Amino acid sequence: MDKNPLGNTGLQVSQIGAGLAALAQESLDDMTAVEETLSGALDAGINFFDTAECYLDSEEMLGQAISHRRSEFALATKCGHTRGAQQPAWSADDIAASVDESLRRLRTDHVDLLQLHTCGVDVLEKGEAIEVVQRARDAGKTRFIGYSGDNEAARWAVDSGLFDTLQVSFNLADQRPRLGLLRAAKKRGMGIIIKRPLANAAWGAAASPTAGYKWGPDYADEYWRRAQIIAAEGPIDGLSDDGIAAALGFVFAHPEVDVALVGTRNPAHMRSNIALLERGVSIPDRALAELYRRWDELDDGWVGKN
Repeated sequence: MDKNPLGNTGLQVSQIGAGLAALAQESLDDMTAVEETLSGALDAGINFFDTAECYLDSEEMLGQAISHRRSEFALATKCGHTRGAQQPAWSADDIAASVDESLRRLRTDHVDLLQLHTCGVDVLEKGEAIEVVQRARDAGKTRFIGYSGDNEAARWAVDSGLFDTLQVSFNLADQRPRLGLLRAAKKRGMGIIIKRPLANAAWGAAASPTAGYKWGPDYADEYWRRAQIIAAEGPIDGLSDDGIAAALGFVFAHPEVDVALVGTRNPAHMRSNIALLERGVSIPDRALAELYRRWDELDDGWVGKN
């Protein structure tokens, strides 16, 4: 699989990474599918794995399944949305404790990337949360620090110059980052990680693909609603009839993107996504321009969905 530099970090990361929120649907009592999915991703060349403390047992599952192959991949996690807490916890003590817990669950002494997880501008401006992840970096618990989130907070994180990476929602139904944010982050040398590139398989779906989830995502219904509105104007010349191919083609048409996180808990889906990327998911300029036009004309406040 092709590798891209993750901004100025020096890390070389696979074009698609494994987003591990979907593992929250699984149980530690039966790790068969988890181990097959994660090991299969590694074997196929995926070398960027992204999780978070609040994704239920996701960190522990990764640690159990592939920590023995730690040298083969870049590991990213997120802090601030403490697992089991009713509200995010942004104090220095809370974040410091959560970082240590994440390392324990991940069965490693450091991560490659530690990200603040969708805190608002108020938290960023206060500075305490940023200082504690900087201290974690200075202590060797992470190599780099990043921000994961959307809208005004994402722009603040970029403009601050304090973070090595930006993880932001970007897809056919969530296009706002193309209106300056991606370019600004790239200009600062930040690594750009795209979350939700498939819009939770909303494009071309007959119904919102949220049935069967025991945990989130609450933004998927909105993605599907937007996709329906965009598609209602008729077929788009040159756009693949395969919704996954169309979604990936849209994201990778933007050269600022370093890695797009594709999440699944199904080993067959992971293999299918990898095979699709290897076959190619390019999108013609005319289709991209039409997707832009429809978004720009139909947008009635379609902000990013944290």
